[in-house]
Amino acid sequence: MHTLLIHITNEEPILAEVEALPAPTDQAIVCLHPRRRDGREVHYVLPEVQTIILPWHRISFVEVMPSGQEEEIISPFAI
Repeated sequence: MHTLLIHITNEEPILAEVEALPAPTDQAIVCLHPRRRDGREVHYVLPEVQTIILPWHRISFVEVMPSGQEEEIISPFAI
């Protein structure tokens, strides 16, 4: 399961989980548990809805949120 921050055209970004990262050939993203970044409900989705399908033409870009399972990257340079 991956958590994505999805930037929708002319809307606030939403957080959602996906089973697998979208492929370049996908026409839409199937999202589970859509919510705003602060955890509140998305105003255009009914509270009881757990899954939404977003077409790619409505999405500006997608950020893959880091999970706690990823390894820490060690840089040889001080920042």
